[in-house]
Amino acid sequence: MIDDPLLVLEAGAAPAPDRAVATLDAPQWPGVADPDALRAQLLDWFSQYDNAGTRRTYAYALGLPIAWVDSLGGSDGPPARDGRATPPAAPRGPLHALAWFRWCATRDLDPRRATSAHVKAWLHALSAAGAARRTRQRMLATLSALYGHLAETGAVTANPAAIDRRRLGLVISTREPSPTIRLTAGQVGALLDASASLPHGPAPALRTLYATRARAVVALLTLGLRISELTGLDRDDLIRTGGDQVLRVHGKGGVRREVYVTDLARQALSDYLAERDRVGATATPARRGTPRADTTPLVATRDGNRCSRVDLYRLLRRVAAAAGPELADVADHIHPHALRHAYVTIALEQDARIQHVRADVGHASITTTEHYDRGMRTRDTTAADLVAAAIAAARQAPPPA
Repeated sequence: MIDDPLLVLEAGAAPAPDRAVATLDAPQWPGVADPDALRAQLLDWFSQYDNAGTRRTYAYALGLPIAWVDSLGGSDGPPARDGRATPPAAPRGPLHALAWFRWCATRDLDPRRATSAHVKAWLHALSAAGAARRTRQRMLATLSALYGHLAETGAVTANPAAIDRRRLGLVISTREPSPTIRLTAGQVGALLDASASLPHGPAPALRTLYATRARAVVALLTLGLRISELTGLDRDDLIRTGGDQVLRVHGKGGVRREVYVTDLARQALSDYLAERDRVGATATPARRGTPRADTTPLVATRDGNRCSRVDLYRLLRRVAAAAGPELADVADHIHPHALRHAYVTIALEQDARIQHVRADVGHASITTTEHYDRGMRTRDTTAADLVAAAIAAARQAPPPA
């Protein structure tokens, strides 16, 4: 047995030179007699997903090396989305060791021999570690999709993740409010204002670049984009069609959609790309109103590489912290999905047709969009103040004679 039973699942690890090394080509996998066959079965499932971001998300959630699914896009570098590199994986989180395949490895359990009892024990371990119900629900759904494929191809006899979710408390009603904070239009406006004046370090020559990038990121998130969609965009995804400027977004599940660019987002993006071209001395003549089209990332690091989700998450947190009193009470809870959530709730508050909102944000089911609508609670839609007023009135009334 190798020194670290999980090393086989840690691609890119740099072990000490005096210890045994389990690389991607090594035969060891705790509890698995035929690791090459298991890897092939897993890659067969991953290959069904066209979106490289989806493959990476599933691999990370299951505890598999990102390099395995990257290989589906070619051996050199990250997987390609129509030839495009994807951002790096997110860093390790508190549930890293409890991802399914790592959990199995620590028990010398071949995942293909897992039973529903193993899956339930894993879910209970996640719960004990503080995993939120939605996190457990999402991880179980991923696991069920994987085992459904393995059952169809004969790699396993049954799907051990096809269990009663209601008894496990993993069924979430559309009537249940979303845990994401609900930002008002005024708070989103405060984020935009703060992004333009965010301090950006000691390099004067780059301050305008960083300021315009910060504003462009916030403005693009006001379009209801997922963070993975934003990081995956290239400059040639910004096109003009039917007289309108749109972003061709490569969405969840490999579904592409067109997102209309508002004047606010268009100006912020135009300012950023113009400054980026000026600093990089790469500007070339472009059609009026359309940035230079190429295969570079739409939002990039100083060196021109693709920004990661973590990069933009941290940037947004910095913007929120600088936004002043308007966001003082919620700055620590701001994340990219909060702006996507805001797009839906603000649109529904403005009486937008729910079918249009669903198409804007790429929800697979209108039930998902309805969840945002039913989750909206305001003082105008609660009886709490009426009850309090009745209690106050009763306390002031004279006692009966």
